[in-house]
Amino acid sequence: MAWDPERYLQFDNLRLRPALDLIARIPAVQPLQVVDLGCGPGNVTMLLKERWPAANVLGIDNSTEMLARAGAEHAGVRWEQADARLWQADSEVDVLFSNAALHWLDDHATLFAHLASQLGMRGILAVQMPANFDAPSHQAIRNLAGSRAWRERLADSRMGAVEGAGFYYSLLGARFHIVDVWETVYWQRLTGDNPILSWLSGTTLVPYFSRLGEDDRRAFSAELGEMLKAAYPMSPDGSVLFPFRRLFMVARNPQR
Repeated sequence: MAWDPERYLQFDNLRLRPALDLIARIPAVQPLQVVDLGCGPGNVTMLLKERWPAANVLGIDNSTEMLARAGAEHAGVRWEQADARLWQADSEVDVLFSNAALHWLDDHATLFAHLASQLGMRGILAVQMPANFDAPSHQAIRNLAGSRAWRERLADSRMGAVEGAGFYYSLLGARFHIVDVWETVYWQRLTGDNPILSWLSGTTLVPYFSRLGEDDRRAFSAELGEMLKAAYPMSPDGSVLFPFRRLFMVARNPQR
C-alpha cells in the first residue's frame, strides 16, 4: 500500500488540528523519550519536538514514502521504519503519541496492551483515531466497492475501523489510573473540485487504489465523486461542509 505524501498534505492545516488538540491535552511533563507512532511525513512529529526540545524524539512509520519525505524535510529527530504491532522500544518511553494511524490495525485489545508495555511507570499514551466510518463518505466507498463492477477486486479492501469510546475507556482503565477519552466532530469547510474525493484519496482510498490500475482508479474515482457530490451538496459560496468525527484518548498514571 503506497502512500503519497503530497496528496496527504493537501489538507495539512485541517489534518493538523486534531493532532494539536491531542498535544494540548498531554499534561505538563518533561519527557526524555517521545515516540510518534505512525508519524507519516513528520509534520506532527516536529510539533512534539517543538513542545519538548530536550527530549529524544523518534518518528515511526511503515511507509517508505512517508519516511523519505520526513527525513528529507525535518531534522533533529530520528526516523525508523517499523510495524506498530511488532515494534519494541529501545528504552522506556515517556510519551507514546499516535495521530490518525492505529485505526488501520486490527485487534486493538492486543495492540494497546503492547503499546502500554513500552511505557515507563509514569509514561503517557496519547492517541487520536478517525471515528467517521459510518459517515456518508465511507458508506459510499463501501457501497461502490461492493457493487457488481468492483466487488471482485475491492470488496474485501479495508478502510480501517475503531471500537466505541467505552471499549477504550475500559481497556485503558485496566492499565492506567487516569484515563481521558473524548470525541470531537470537526466541521471542515473544503473548497475545490470535488474536495471530499481529494481528501479521501490521500487516506481512506489508498488501500482501494493500490488494487487498481491507473484507468480503473480514474473510473472508480469518477463514480465515487458523483456519489460524494450527492451526499455532500455544495454550499452557495462554492464550498462543501465535511463533518469528521475523531476519537481521542490520553492515559497515564500519577506523576508523583
